[in-house]
Amino acid sequence: MGIVFFADAAQQTLLPLTFTRPVADLRIGMLTIAEKWQKHLRQDASFITLNYLRHKFPLKISGQNLLINGSVCPDDALLQAINNLKEGEALKQQDFLIAAKISAADIKDWETVVTSFTGINYVRDFVRITYPEDIFMLNDSELRKDFALLTKGKTSAAISQTNTILGDDFFAEAGASAECATFNTKIGPVYLSKNAEVFEGAHIRGSFFLGESSQVKMGAKIYGGTTVGPHCMVGGEIKNAVIGSFTSKGHEGYLGNSVLGEWCNIGADSNNSNLKNTYGQVKLWDYPTQNLRDTGLQFCGLIMADHAKCGINTMFNTGTVVGVGSNVFGAGYPPKFIPDFSWGGISNNEIYALKEALKTAKRVFERKGREFNEIESNILTHLFNSTQN
Repeated sequence: MGIVFFADAAQQTLLPLTFTRPVADLRIGMLTIAEKWQKHLRQDASFITLNYLRHKFPLKISGQNLLINGSVCPDDALLQAINNLKEGEALKQQDFLIAAKISAADIKDWETVVTSFTGINYVRDFVRITYPEDIFMLNDSELRKDFALLTKGKTSAAISQTNTILGDDFFAEAGASAECATFNTKIGPVYLSKNAEVFEGAHIRGSFFLGESSQVKMGAKIYGGTTVGPHCMVGGEIKNAVIGSFTSKGHEGYLGNSVLGEWCNIGADSNNSNLKNTYGQVKLWDYPTQNLRDTGLQFCGLIMADHAKCGINTMFNTGTVVGVGSNVFGAGYPPKFIPDFSWGGISNNEIYALKEALKTAKRVFERKGREFNEIESNILTHLFNSTQN
């Protein structure tokens, strides 16, 4: 039986993070949502997604399929309820579809077919990602769940005795290294992935995840609720942030209550505000309504989509949203919403020409030892054309 992820309105409400991926491919905690389900259920997974994303995230249909809402994170009770489903049954909470068991023949018309399924009411609470800020808000609890999942029955690799480890919830995969760093796991777990490296003088408090082949630079100060995806480099001060794969925030500067996508770069001494001077609630740009949306949060920082960059000393205001492929630079504060494929974004906001944006993406991929192929190029081309307004 295969897992097939579908998306509901969250594909739109999570923009701009979901311009470049299905909802289930978002990282929260130590794993993407899709990876969490795959590890729990030990099944292959694929995606029902938007046309322009299908080549990168293909649909693979099995004889029998478990259809899962890509915005939902697994837990023990939810897994049990889904395991109890029979073909032709749908797990729901009121009108919200969580999961269903469906045959291969019905996958094509799943939205219509599922309406005729027997509804099984799920009454317990569960984790659901609806807006970008949900990712950093719920990251600490997901880090703890993923730590238990990934370390169950395993023993941590040995790590240098030059480090100071407080508490017992520390785990390092084979090849992970650290020297002269401090790890405080008394308030949350710390997980270092394969070939990850923590440089001298770094201070890290759990909960924290460092992805495969990622690096924490000298003197970094990292607080709980923070995820650094694979192949990243981070430094400076970070608190309650989720950083996507292949992204660099390698220098001094503060990043807090924020989400960065993949292939981003934060210039030296750049900072984001996560608290208004008035201590009031923060509003974020909302793509579906094309207006500001009240988050109800007092602490909310930067939301940056894939392939976005900023120059040195950039000052991001509280609750700033940066679109896909934007290149932000200049003196002063950028606006709270920087549209996709912006060039400048402060005193003079121009369009980042597609040809130049693709050249930059190709160079960044090559620098990380990856191929910028036609699939990646076509996704960015589609987004450039579809976001011109």
